[in-house]
Amino acid sequence: MTSTQPHGGLGIVQGTALYIASVLGTGLLVLPGLAAEVAGPASVVSVLAVIVLAVPLAGTFAALAARYPDPGGVASYVRRALGPTAARATGYWFYFGVAAGFPVLAILGSEYLSAILHIDHAAVTLLVFAILVPPFVVNMLGVRVAGWVQFVLTGLLVAIVVFVVAAAFPAVEASRFEPFLPHGWAGVGTAVSLFVWAFAGWEVGTHISGEFRDPRRVIPLATGISLVVTGLAYLLLQIVTVGVLGQDAGAGAVPLLALAEAVAPGFGPTAVGAVAAIVVLGVMNSYLAAFGKLGASLAANGDLPRVLAPGAEAGGVPRRALLVTLAIALTYSTIALLTGGDLQTFILIHTSNMVSIYAAGMIAATLILPRFTAGWYMAVVAAVLSVGLLFLAGANLLPAALLALAAVAVTAWRRLRRGSRRSGGEGRRDAAPAESAVTVPPVGEKRPAPLTETRGRTSG
Repeated sequence: MTSTQPHGGLGIVQGTALYIASVLGTGLLVLPGLAAEVAGPASVVSVLAVIVLAVPLAGTFAALAARYPDPGGVASYVRRALGPTAARATGYWFYFGVAAGFPVLAILGSEYLSAILHIDHAAVTLLVFAILVPPFVVNMLGVRVAGWVQFVLTGLLVAIVVFVVAAAFPAVEASRFEPFLPHGWAGVGTAVSLFVWAFAGWEVGTHISGEFRDPRRVIPLATGISLVVTGLAYLLLQIVTVGVLGQDAGAGAVPLLALAEAVAPGFGPTAVGAVAAIVVLGVMNSYLAAFGKLGASLAANGDLPRVLAPGAEAGGVPRRALLVTLAIALTYSTIALLTGGDLQTFILIHTSNMVSIYAAGMIAATLILPRFTAGWYMAVVAAVLSVGLLFLAGANLLPAALLALAAVAVTAWRRLRRGSRRSGGEGRRDAAPAESAVTVPPVGEKRPAPLTETRGRTSG
């Protein structure tokens, strides 16, 4: 049972900080203005709608992570329900596909800092790599250290958001909320799709679930607190953005800067610069904890070179997997800079893989969570919503499809290799299939792997 597995040292404070940072990301900088531009004052309704939609998704991930703490995260749940090939594809989607978001974060942060600090734009390239390195160094020290660093970063971020909202509320005017639906309900729908990006990130906690001292108690609590904090942050920012800036809310490229300037002249640029730096570093720090554990988990299952497996166990530091993640991030960032810094391609790669992960994870959740429980009902709702997002993604799913083909190719290659070995008289040595139904055997331990409640349900 999951209760017999070793756990790490993360408590409610560090865990909540990691959750908040993974959700309260770069959308904070631009989405309030973009949503106001397409939906007007009714963009407030779009935020409320997405908060409601986020509940079943976040709740399902919390139920899975609390019941089955495993560094493989969503891939481990897919392995239980849909088999090793689907699990490998899910792992590849996160490790190689979601990683396309690294240059987006680094370049956005660099652009903000260069503009606010009046640094020559030519220095953006150096800033990109300067921003990438610190979160990796912190995570090399272990997820517990990263959790305390995240607590500080998240505390600063929330403090600045509270300051901007508190300073702006006295300047809110009811007249700026009229007309309430200037672009009709279609505009609200567009704004909802924008804010779906803002409320992504709940899957991050599944990869570090084994690092919590008491996953069954801490993870649901951290998820609930994070839902309230992130929901309130986006809702209140949307209200003051519309109520203070009115029709000009979506006019500028940096709405948060315009809002800060309007309510705190002189302090605005400094506040936005701090927000940009904290958001970028915080999101990277929280995601890297997941990337490291997932990489080691994939290696432990043979889906990546096994040399990367150390650190998959609870409390372990997956330094080798983190170094590979750094190499992937540097490669993506170099390509982005060489192609002129156009981030649209990388955003599409990131989002298409995220949608694929959500769809696979929610379908798996409906199959492995106990039926007719609160978690199962949330999984059913989230699965329907995720499949709907999958259809909306359309042609943007090409990167995810290529990674899925890579996973299928690995399966075909393994079967071919096993077949050739058996025909050569090595059947006894290959009696145990390489694609085990065990999700992640802790490296260096003889304990049963996590997810043992229904072991053997999937075949290798």
